[in-house]
Amino acid sequence: MDSETNTDTTRLTLGSLARVEGEGRLAFTVRHGRVEAAELNIYEPPRFFESFLRGRDFREPPDITSRICGICPVAYQVSACNAIEQACGAHLTQPILDLRRLLYCGEWIASHTLHIYLLHAPDFLGASDAIELARIARPDVERGLTLKKAGNAILDMIGGRSIHPVNVRLGGFYRTPTPSELAPLAEQLRWALDDALATVQWVSHFEIPDAEVDTELLALAQPGRYAIEDGVLTTTSGSSFAPEEFCDHVAERQVPHSTALHAHLDGQAYLTGPLARYSLHSADLSETARQAATEAGLGTVCRNPFQSIVVRAVETVFAVDEALRLIREYYRPESPYVDMSPRAATGYGVSEAPRGVLYHLYQLDSEGRILRATIIPPTSQNQAAIENDLRNTLAANLTLTDAELTELCERTIRNYDPCISCATHFLDVTINRK
Repeated sequence: MDSETNTDTTRLTLGSLARVEGEGRLAFTVRHGRVEAAELNIYEPPRFFESFLRGRDFREPPDITSRICGICPVAYQVSACNAIEQACGAHLTQPILDLRRLLYCGEWIASHTLHIYLLHAPDFLGASDAIELARIARPDVERGLTLKKAGNAILDMIGGRSIHPVNVRLGGFYRTPTPSELAPLAEQLRWALDDALATVQWVSHFEIPDAEVDTELLALAQPGRYAIEDGVLTTTSGSSFAPEEFCDHVAERQVPHSTALHAHLDGQAYLTGPLARYSLHSADLSETARQAATEAGLGTVCRNPFQSIVVRAVETVFAVDEALRLIREYYRPESPYVDMSPRAATGYGVSEAPRGVLYHLYQLDSEGRILRATIIPPTSQNQAAIENDLRNTLAANLTLTDAELTELCERTIRNYDPCISCATHFLDVTINRK
């Protein structure tokens, strides 16, 4: 950490934000004791995925877009498949849809557990990183690693490997497992459910600051169940719209201080992700997950970003519980995929990545060439809301030292688990006091 002070300005620079993935800089300007500006500057160069998808074959996006992120590749694969399958007019069989949801459960378990144990929990237990946490809370970290291993096992079994799965294809999978092949996985998940419940209990005893985000929330909904792999979009203001209407409500704009676009929902900053999913649709969680939430002290709505670690733990319980249900009811489809022919059309796909709604759009010509691609990841949707939260946090804590403010800002950002391979990764903090 570097600090530079003169009579007018104090500049504080943090070389890297630990336990988050990505590159960025946080700059505050404080004038006469008031926060004048708070800018999360994302300066990583554009990655051009949308550009180099143009002209590619319509079957390629699930493999290409999975490389956007090594933590949530399934989310990119599923949103891409949803969009292109819609464009082609394909209708998947129920066993394939269930297997896709099971695969997504694996990603939720692995991603949430990684964030809870290795990235976020150190903030609450006074550890600088996961290595130090392992020294002071070894049994807990070992439990987290075992739980993450169960999520990876699902990804390995259904997806072919745990990072950038290779078994996913348009219309389904290259190969589907037999029920007997899933039996050992179910046994592992039954042990994982105990670990997931223990995780909720563990994080519920953390000392969590009082805070509340007063912003619009956006999450997917599916009739009668907690949305993961598809759905319609719902908001706290009561609106509901289909994926093809997404860009009628969500608009991206470039801001001068960042290479990451900022998204606004009907003209205002909004939040997607665990807090949004839980606050809008906690009633659709499994009974086991709802009971865990109640015992952890959560109501039916949670707007405290510091409690996002508890919500993620509850969602992990749900993902394990749901994976067990899907395995129990699974039967192997006659064909591992539904074949389809391209047509000139535009398709729209959404799914709930661990960090929130992930939107894909693909326009195809009659030969199946991609004419246009649009990908809007959850972290870029959350950028404006994160900045608002940081601004309010700073305004309420100006009496803290620069070092204390830096630590608090880091914690605030980690509440949102920004998927920084999609948007932001390390943070420089500059505070201007005038």
